[in-house]
Amino acid sequence: MKSVKTMLIAAGLAALMLTGPLSAQPTAAPSIVTASPAATATAPGSGQSPQVVGSADAPTPAATGSAAAGQPAATPAKATIPQFYQPEPGIGQPTDKIALQTQVTALGLQAEWFHNVILMPIIIIICLLVLVLLGWVALRYNRRANAVPSRTSHNTAIEIIWTVAPVLILLAIAVPSIKLLAAQYAIPKPDLTVKVIGHQWYWSYQYPDNGDFEVVSNILTEDQDKAKGEPRQLGVDNRMVVPAGAVVKVITTSDDVIHSFAVPAFWIKMDAVPGRLNETWFKVDRPGLYYGQCSELCGARHGFMPIAVEVVTKPQFAQWIAANGGTIGKGKPASSDATVNSPISNPTAATAAPTPMAGAPSTPTETATAPAKPVGQPATTN
Repeated sequence: MKSVKTMLIAAGLAALMLTGPLSAQPTAAPSIVTASPAATATAPGSGQSPQVVGSADAPTPAATGSAAAGQPAATPAKATIPQFYQPEPGIGQPTDKIALQTQVTALGLQAEWFHNVILMPIIIIICLLVLVLLGWVALRYNRRANAVPSRTSHNTAIEIIWTVAPVLILLAIAVPSIKLLAAQYAIPKPDLTVKVIGHQWYWSYQYPDNGDFEVVSNILTEDQDKAKGEPRQLGVDNRMVVPAGAVVKVITTSDDVIHSFAVPAFWIKMDAVPGRLNETWFKVDRPGLYYGQCSELCGARHGFMPIAVEVVTKPQFAQWIAANGGTIGKGKPASSDATVNSPISNPTAATAAPTPMAGAPSTPTETATAPAKPVGQPATTN
């Protein structure tokens, strides 16, 4: 029996080995798209919008929407601050000529006339007169030409001349000089006030009449100057911008050491002193770009505090104000003088009742302080 069973098993195995290769035919693997129940693909022809097929751990559209709803909305990009004018050679910047910079303000033109018409002729005449007198004395009264010197010790006419002549010269200089100084400090009613603050070693400009925003101005690198066509060590990243034809009142101060705000083309130079407000003004009718520098030794990087003032048209000024988040015709101070409420220029303002800050408690309940509760602490063992 055992031999019969063994023969039957062997015959069955042989039959399976013969029939297996004949029945097996190579077929292509079916392209089956598997998806999780939460993310099922929909055929495009079904009329429904197709959905992305994802893995089981991928978030569903509903979950994605709820997650996005919990996040804050993206903030819009900050507006680009426009710069309207490029440097113009010979205008508003140093030149190689031995003369004053081209003046663009009424004060500057008056000072230029005073320099060219009054000071320079007087200086030239005095220098030539002294040179002629020295030459005449050296040639006429040397030992060879005048062996026996004169013993004259006094001459009334000469003494009167050299006393009266300097007085007349000083009077000729004093009258226009005093007029110029008076014009510099007689500030007309301003159309715009800019507060200039000196720092080590950069400038900042505040616009109290236009929303009280602030512009911080730093020097550009030498490579940036070349790329933008700026004069060397005079280009800045953010310029002081004012409208053409407007009377600009400049209030200068400092938060560290003494600086000096100076723009030669405007004929202005005013020290910025910590704890003090100084004032000057200018009015420029010609749009363009004008440069200056700190003119008071203020530390190691004193030579790297340039000033760039861009004079623009009124529409351009409104565009620049809007780009900086300011306002036109809104938020102006109650007084046309931005320093009227300063405790420095107006000591009575410091004693006035202070204005409560936004969000400050005003009721007695809000201002009351709750009694402190003792906080129990476990004893520590040493």
